[in-house]
Amino acid sequence: MKEHPITGGIAAELSGIDLKQPISDDLAEALRDSLARNLVLVIRDQFLDVDQHRRLAEVFGPPAINPYAPGKGDHPEMTSVIKEASERTGVFGGGWHSDLTFLEKPPGGSVLCAIQIPPYGGDTLYASQQAAWDALPEPLKQLLDGRDAIHVGKPYGVKWAPPVEEQSMKGSTKRNDPEADKERFHPAVLTHPVTGRKGLYINETYTMRLDGLSEADSAPILRQIFQHSTLPEFCCRLRWSPGMITIWDNYSTQHYAINDYHGHRREMRRTTFEGDRPIREWA
Repeated sequence: MKEHPITGGIAAELSGIDLKQPISDDLAEALRDSLARNLVLVIRDQFLDVDQHRRLAEVFGPPAINPYAPGKGDHPEMTSVIKEASERTGVFGGGWHSDLTFLEKPPGGSVLCAIQIPPYGGDTLYASQQAAWDALPEPLKQLLDGRDAIHVGKPYGVKWAPPVEEQSMKGSTKRNDPEADKERFHPAVLTHPVTGRKGLYINETYTMRLDGLSEADSAPILRQIFQHSTLPEFCCRLRWSPGMITIWDNYSTQHYAINDYHGHRREMRRTTFEGDRPIREWA
């Protein structure tokens, strides 16, 4: 396996491996180590079937069922992320976020496979929240370190859900769930269990306020953090190709699906893998 950095701060492309074949213990360890250091991995021309996709996800943790976008049939852990050519509204994952941070145990990461890609557009942006933390002004570091942030599942709840005409993947996602409106407390800053690097754990889609502050008092602080955490210096932009796979660390990154391919169909298949309840210092 060879590793080729994509930017100076996040993501690497891997070559010299065939993930359709059984994954040895040595390769599994190399993949986990590479993900811990790079936070996003890209492997091209794999064309995995469902069983091979699941086997790859199991390298990083037990596959998890997305309670708000479960897969169909025999593979509820496999979410098909589809935008049809006829759809003109929102796209699933459009907006900076880390996945499902309003859950008690958000997923540790995801494995996303390209099934059908448009002739142009449909790229995915990733942002290192470790790089964002490193560059955060010291007063904000002091404000956040040791403090919780409160997350709410706004797109899936009742109070903050977007209008029906703006919702993506209608009929394939669970909406209007009052459980998603409940507040969940997670540390605003996490320490990576392997590298020891700190990273922000705050995102515009789900973070409502900071512990000890009202929503109104939190708003200007969070707005500054949201703008900082996705600066171009912390990001990479991935252009998909057929059969390509991306793996990411959900606790250390944010991502954004770009909705710029109207009139063309895009289909991805995603499996998340389980994580632990976020704590400030993982052993």
